[in-house]
Amino acid sequence: MVRLSTQGAALRAAVAPRALIALGTACAALIATPVLAQQAPAADAPQANASRPAAKDGGLGEIVVTATRSSAALSKVAASVTAVQSGDLGAGKIKDVQSLAASIPNLSVGDQFGVNRIFIRGIGLTSIDLGADGGVAFLQDGAQIPRPAAQLAGFYDLQQVEVLRGPQGTLYGRGATAGAINLITKRPTNETDGYLRATYGNYNAVAIEGALGGALVKDKIMVRVAGKYDVRDGYGVNEFTGSQIDNRKAYAFRGSVLFKPVSDFSVLLSGETFHENDNNYAFHYFGPTVAKENALGSLLGGQSIFTIAAAKGVQPNLRDLYSGTDPINHRNGTSFTGTMEWTPANWSVKSITSYHDFERFNRDDLDGSNVNMFGQNNYTEASKSYSQEFVGNYKSEKLDALIGATYFHEDLTGEVRVPLTNLGILFGLPADTFNAANYLQSGKVKIDALGFYAQGTYRFDDKVKLTLGGRFSHEKRKGTGVFDFLATHVPTDKQKSWDAFTPTATLDYQANSTTLIYATITRGFKSGVINVGSANDVIDPEYVWSYEVGLKTTALDNRLQANLAAFTMSYSNLQVGFVNAQSIVSTVNAASARNYGIEAELRAKPATGLTLELFGTYLNAKYRQFQNGYYRAAFATVSLAGNTLDNAPEFSFRAGANYDLPIAMPGKLSLRGDVTWQDRVYFTEFNNADATQAPYALANAGITYTSDDKRWTIDIWGRNLTNRFIFSNNIITAPLYNSVRVGTVAPPRTYGVTLGVKL
Repeated sequence: MVRLSTQGAALRAAVAPRALIALGTACAALIATPVLAQQAPAADAPQANASRPAAKDGGLGEIVVTATRSSAALSKVAASVTAVQSGDLGAGKIKDVQSLAASIPNLSVGDQFGVNRIFIRGIGLTSIDLGADGGVAFLQDGAQIPRPAAQLAGFYDLQQVEVLRGPQGTLYGRGATAGAINLITKRPTNETDGYLRATYGNYNAVAIEGALGGALVKDKIMVRVAGKYDVRDGYGVNEFTGSQIDNRKAYAFRGSVLFKPVSDFSVLLSGETFHENDNNYAFHYFGPTVAKENALGSLLGGQSIFTIAAAKGVQPNLRDLYSGTDPINHRNGTSFTGTMEWTPANWSVKSITSYHDFERFNRDDLDGSNVNMFGQNNYTEASKSYSQEFVGNYKSEKLDALIGATYFHEDLTGEVRVPLTNLGILFGLPADTFNAANYLQSGKVKIDALGFYAQGTYRFDDKVKLTLGGRFSHEKRKGTGVFDFLATHVPTDKQKSWDAFTPTATLDYQANSTTLIYATITRGFKSGVINVGSANDVIDPEYVWSYEVGLKTTALDNRLQANLAAFTMSYSNLQVGFVNAQSIVSTVNAASARNYGIEAELRAKPATGLTLELFGTYLNAKYRQFQNGYYRAAFATVSLAGNTLDNAPEFSFRAGANYDLPIAMPGKLSLRGDVTWQDRVYFTEFNNADATQAPYALANAGITYTSDDKRWTIDIWGRNLTNRFIFSNNIITAPLYNSVRVGTVAPPRTYGVTLGVKL
């Protein structure tokens, strides 16, 4: 179990100044690099605004991204964007949303009760209520996946993952106050191609992923099918029932058809389904906070993972449970997306139509004991959503223009049900007095959102560009339902709508063919919230103003790529979720917060066959004004001004390397490894030792053999090699349960072998 300690404080004191020096050195190096490039330009240096291919002697290649709603070379995009390409995705590498965090600066991910909690630059999803939205827009092929719980289906057959850091109010609108993530699937092509990868690892993990595609009618009709099967034993057990927990049994399929009746018009249709039925996403019991251990369960003779371990004279394994309730996880999703694109002359006109149908049921235990102490927590969620977006791009020598309109509709139904079994014992009544009653939130929320946006970039000359844009957003939410808890039985019918205007302005300076400097001002907007069946008042929208300056440069014939960004963000009405003094899940608008920081990224290819990657970040994310009831002071109101926001590490670093070993046989042998270090994070606004993850380092490695014809691969890999125990999330439960700690943990050490073949 991780605790605050004087050693941790000493580590932090030692690391902080060194980190600042490292970031300062990186800044100096990045600023110096373009000067050197100007003094000694390469003879074949590409023109400004042109995509750079890999250098002839094996430099780093250019990456093309679509995160800014049009295709552009990553080095020419005046924004903080990181792209993870297909070769870095898969078993033993980045296999899901959670493992994405180790490769992206200032990105933190942790699921909670099967809900995706993404934070970028200290902003994300803090609410545990049904209907809550995160601060990071999550998309697949440009279409929004609205429910955070639907974003954990796993990655497969992806071409690229693009992550934008910072508010994206103009291009993405609602729910993008922290940034946006876009999964880009592989499209059908004329060439017949495909692959099959089979993985076996510890915990009896079996993963089979494959795809096959090609042309039915050359240049006219192309198809692709892909699928993934993913099972494993549990990372822990329920010692009371003997059942595995945090296991996985899931599969997914995707099919797509690309029609190109003429050269400048295409229609891409895709459909996808995924299913999971296991005991995943367990609530682990981490111990007491304000009362002695197991004060509740002992009333009925119950025990917990702590009391059982104490009786044996050992430390509890927090990956295990000792609970009368096994976790249950059932989820299913189906989606369809249609993309039409017309590219006449200087225009590109696109329509993206999407439908998502998602449902899940999760059950977990809140009291942390093997008796049924009114702790069985049942979540039911069902969402049907439809979205339509039209976007047009115009490009000329001087002007690039972007106009768009979006519509989004969602019908969200759900229920939170906690049977009040044996609650009577707390009131000196027969234990079964309230057995027929429930803590119940049940209802439906309808969401309708409209957005209209425009953005234009004008080139004054080969060096200077100015981008101006803005978006008008309108959102209406209507909730119907009921909240029922002991003597409280109230309808939760309410509705409200909001309007917002989110402008942006960016000034680019292309110092030379290899160096871009930019400055951006933008506003972000996250819609107000009406949670399902919640007695909570309507939650107002949150807003952010963001200011960012950045530099992107390359040197040494594109053997060195470096990005640097500095930002400050001012938030108002920040939405924060918690459990209040009445044991009711609540969300409020914190008065304000201020986040600022620095991000430095470096990629280098110093020698043939050797690639190095490095990033370092500094983040200061603090509440400026916020008062809330403190569970350690009988919920007396305290000021939290100056406290750190949730999931906002002050420092983080990553170093990775890939090296092609010379071997005396046909083919290629590649070694890879990376180490990520993250500073302390807190999981509540109170910054307590009972809801934190101490600083930690995470190490991964692998070795891959690729046949001479590049058809066959064998990959032996390991993740979390030191088997570090990591809290990925931690909540403080209701006073009804003595405010005990429950949450989720990151995967333990995993290792395996993956065999791959190109078809």
